[in-house]
Amino acid sequence: MATIADLELSLRIDDEADDRLLAGYLNTAESYIKNAVTDEVAEEFWQREDVSSLLDTASLALAATYYNNRLVVVTTNINPVDLTLSAIIGSLRGKYVRYQEEASADG
Repeated sequence: MATIADLELSLRIDDEADDRLLAGYLNTAESYIKNAVTDEVAEEFWQREDVSSLLDTASLALAATYYNNRLVVVTTNINPVDLTLSAIIGSLRGKYVRYQEEASADG
């Protein structure tokens, strides 16, 4: 799982003042991504090396979006589709389908 330190690094935050907020965003982001891919509990799938790195990247991207867009009213337009996140979720969905197929083939 991506850590608060990873998120701070990606956001270029040097202090710990927002750590509690960042932890919440990171947990929410990971939960959102997992639910966007499958509604099944598949911890073995999420722990695979090729999957966990994608989950970490997507979690960091989404948590950073949550952090950077905390205001209810903004003065700029925000792209409603996070292309990085959408691409990674699509990739994870494909990997999950293959994971299920492999599990079915193994019996």
